Amino acid sequence: MDENIRKLKELIDGSDNIVFFGGAGVSTESGIPDFRSVDGLYHQTFKYPPETILSHTFYETHTEEFYQFYRAKMLAPDARPNAAHYKLAQWEQEGRLKAVITQNIDGLHQKAGSREVLELHGSVLRNYCTRCGKFYDLDFILHTTGVPRCECGGVVKPDVVLYEEPLDENVMAQAIRYIRQADVLLIGGTSLVVYPAAGLVQYYRGSKLAVVNKGVTGAALRAAVTVDGPIGQTLAQL
Repeated sequence: MDENIRKLKELIDGSDNIVFFGGAGVSTESGIPDFRSVDGLYHQTFKYPPETILSHTFYETHTEEFYQFYRAKMLAPDARPNAAHYKLAQWEQEGRLKAVITQNIDGLHQKAGSREVLELHGSVLRNYCTRCGKFYDLDFILHTTGVPRCECGGVVKPDVVLYEEPLDENVMAQAIRYIRQADVLLIGGTSLVVYPAAGLVQYYRGSKLAVVNKGVTGAALRAAVTVDGPIGQTLAQL
């Protein structure tokens, strides 16, 4: 076993108050590409960069193009949880992991059995009519074309936080509370570049910060343990 993974195992095994904070890298091992990954085909289909399309302004002004991108790039109905999702769910069932805080919107943590999941950026599994508030599931979005509309005529919008939109204050407050009270804070699959979510790490007061990510993150500077590698492969060894 790699020395850094052995140190991580010691940290995890010695704690019953672990909080996990994760991002896109947790889901890439389930076959969900980071939406920022732009390949040659991308430019044949879309005229704008992903960050532009996923903004509130673009949603309001180019609604049909927004949904074209959303269905093509943001939905992965066949994706299944990987070793990282299952290991986190296992730790929660054992009473050692208190919460999963995620920047992902794919619902894979819940599919793996995690219960206390704080979704900072919302979820593609929830969609609401902007006029009457009626709930619609993922299947509804997948089986509509163009702009999805409610039976009342209103636009059905995903419960996903777009650029320019604020994060849910209640979810943020819960996340801060869990991070503040954590013994071990495990950060995985995120480069911590998206604010305000990335700023949450500053609320951690402990000395057992662990970072697992392909490539280094900003948080690694104060980490007790750093593992450079895929989160699923790493957690499977613990």
